[in-house]
Amino acid sequence: MRTCLILGGARSGKSRRALEIAETCSGALHFVATAQAFDAEMAERIARHRAERDARWTTTEAPIDLPDAIAGASDGHAVLLVDCLTLWLSNLMLGGHDVDRATRSLLDQVAAPRSAMLLFVSNELGLGLVPETPLGRQFRDEQGRLNQRIAALVGRVEFVAAGLPLVLKG
Repeated sequence: MRTCLILGGARSGKSRRALEIAETCSGALHFVATAQAFDAEMAERIARHRAERDARWTTTEAPIDLPDAIAGASDGHAVLLVDCLTLWLSNLMLGGHDVDRATRSLLDQVAAPRSAMLLFVSNELGLGLVPETPLGRQFRDEQGRLNQRIAALVGRVEFVAAGLPLVLKG
């Protein structure tokens, strides 16, 4: 398995599952974080996630420039773990960035040959209620399309519910 997408709902265990997969590999591990700490609660979440990673991990923060962060972190690492695509997409949309261009750039990075394993974490949003606002519906739709496009390129896709992984592909 060289590329993998881990999907799930909020608090499903998808990030923990991605860490478990990554930590089975020997060598340097690289975490690419897309979250931004806009408030104290989010800062606390980020701190908890950092505490889950041991000294083998290095971290790059890439709330917008995810494709460049992946390209820059590939050399010398056994694993690149991106957590998460949902926050990255949210950052792009709320910041008024070109989502199509950024997505194409990300897909190019997913398809590029590399020695490091590439793991993505993303939320599956299509199982819940229809969002009330136009922006919410647009975000849900964009997230669904992004997940489909990444899933088509990676070698393995898992869906995590209640901490239990279900293999969808690979």
